[in-house]
Amino acid sequence: MSNSKQPSSGTLAAEPEPINLDWSATALVIIDMQRDFMEPGGFGETMGNDVSQLARAVKPIAAVLAAARDLGMLVVHTREGHLPDLSDAPPAKIERGAPSLRIGDPGPMGRILIRGEAGHDIIPALYPLANEIVIDKPGKGAFYATELGDILQKYGIENLLVCGVTTEVCVNTTVREANDRGYRCVVLADGCASYFPEFHEMGLKMIKAQGGIFGWVSDSAAVLKAMTPDNSITLAAGASR
Repeated sequence: MSNSKQPSSGTLAAEPEPINLDWSATALVIIDMQRDFMEPGGFGETMGNDVSQLARAVKPIAAVLAAARDLGMLVVHTREGHLPDLSDAPPAKIERGAPSLRIGDPGPMGRILIRGEAGHDIIPALYPLANEIVIDKPGKGAFYATELGDILQKYGIENLLVCGVTTEVCVNTTVREANDRGYRCVVLADGCASYFPEFHEMGLKMIKAQGGIFGWVSDSAAVLKAMTPDNSITLAAGASR
């Protein structure tokens, strides 16, 4: 936490329109930046995907993460994965498609998409600090079968800055879940990525369509500008997070 004074709120350039965010009521939610999705040998590659497509999101996320930490914002990381006995993995999910390795199979980074294995963990460039929240989720959305809703309510969160992978799957699902629960969501376009660039583009369009039916779309540069220190009061809540 920086000792310099930080803005208590900021107006963020976004589509379909700018949005003013109270940083004390805003959380940064980083979706599934895990080795199993991001690196060779993980679940993403076993499904035939080019994992290098996701690398473009790392630097923008890292920049916003550093600023959020300096501002004292609540930071939440999520990881998709399952218990070692697969009791929380529906057979339909395990059997879907034709990957070279299925969920639970031994892989180069341990059992594929299993909690506690190396591949399930978050990439080093975005690794959580000890005081940051990590949500382990068995599904695509971050609210399904997790404690995320209770945590956000505890901290008085009203707005979510959402980034991570993949745009059209776990990011979109989480934003839709959050929208139904009354949260205002801003998705960082350059902080998200997909194995399929066209899906990334369409995933963002669906969020901001019809006047922002699910939320707003912005980017890391706009967020960093909105977080620029001024003479506002320091975010007091940050000291306890």
